[in-house]
Amino acid sequence: MATDADWVAEEVFAALLDTETKVSRVKSGREISAALGAVAPDLIVLDMQIGSKGGMATCLDLRHDMEAGRVPQTVIMLLLDRQADEFLARESGADAWLVKPLNPIVLRRQAEELLAGRVAAAG
Repeated sequence: MATDADWVAEEVFAALLDTETKVSRVKSGREISAALGAVAPDLIVLDMQIGSKGGMATCLDLRHDMEAGRVPQTVIMLLLDRQADEFLARESGADAWLVKPLNPIVLRRQAEELLAGRVAAAG
């Protein structure tokens, strides 16, 4: 996951972390590509606001890198600040999104559905 907000990271870790799931964090969008080589995640979770390079720009860059074969195809979930950001999530190529504040049950269910190949954006 990528977020510079500790509270967002804590909520995502609490919702997703268990004995079978490992969650790694970077604090900027610029760190994502290097982290993908080291971690090879099944799911990428991007906070909409990540320092100097936000979630939308990071998602767009990742989609370009995936299309070019520079990084493996991976599902991406964006954590949005408001409902109106759904347009940006859709345009950036995110597979799904959730609006903060996060509901841990919805976040976990959405992640499980994405990993199972059942992609459906949620709000």
